[in-house]
Amino acid sequence: MGMLGQVQGFVALGGPVVAILLCLSVLAVAVALYKLWQFAAAGVGAHKRLRAGLDAWDAGDADAAHTALADSRSHLAPLARAALDGRGDAALRTLLEAEAAMSFGTLERGFRLLDNIAQIAPLLGLFGTVLGMIDAFQALQAAGAAVDPAILAGGIWVALLTTAAGLAVAMPTALILAWFESRMDRERDVAGLLLARAEAPLTGSSRDVPSRA
Repeated sequence: MGMLGQVQGFVALGGPVVAILLCLSVLAVAVALYKLWQFAAAGVGAHKRLRAGLDAWDAGDADAAHTALADSRSHLAPLARAALDGRGDAALRTLLEAEAAMSFGTLERGFRLLDNIAQIAPLLGLFGTVLGMIDAFQALQAAGAAVDPAILAGGIWVALLTTAAGLAVAMPTALILAWFESRMDRERDVAGLLLARAEAPLTGSSRDVPSRA
């Protein structure tokens, strides 16, 4: 209740702008937590077994390559297995690239929302500051000749509170979004590499890759 009271007091000081920023911060945290769970479930960054499968493929051991890829929990593993089975099929390569793009699109869902929050939060904070400054100067004008510097100072620090709140929401949101985007850039690099390596001929053996369902 003590923390809830502090939040209520903070919102009462900053007004509706701070309330909106608080809602945006909760939304950003919820999206970030969901993306972390989604990345973990999809095996984003889990490239160890993928690399082992590709190394086995390069060594000419197709069975070991398929076994390693079957053990991988990466969302790219099914694409890699299909690429090995259909080596040399240009139409299949195009289809796999399209499926990879769809998978990346699913994993990047929510990025636009985080980007919007990171961009709009400082603007909302600035908007709240402008409104607060208007109120402060109106109070100063109403005081007439009996100007009390405390009135102006109090109004200014309350107005600046919304700017601080906007930056407090925007900065961590921008950082977590940049981290998510860097992970996806890495996934795209890995996808391109595995499709290219799957097209390479077996170097350790001249036999073809066995067809698998």
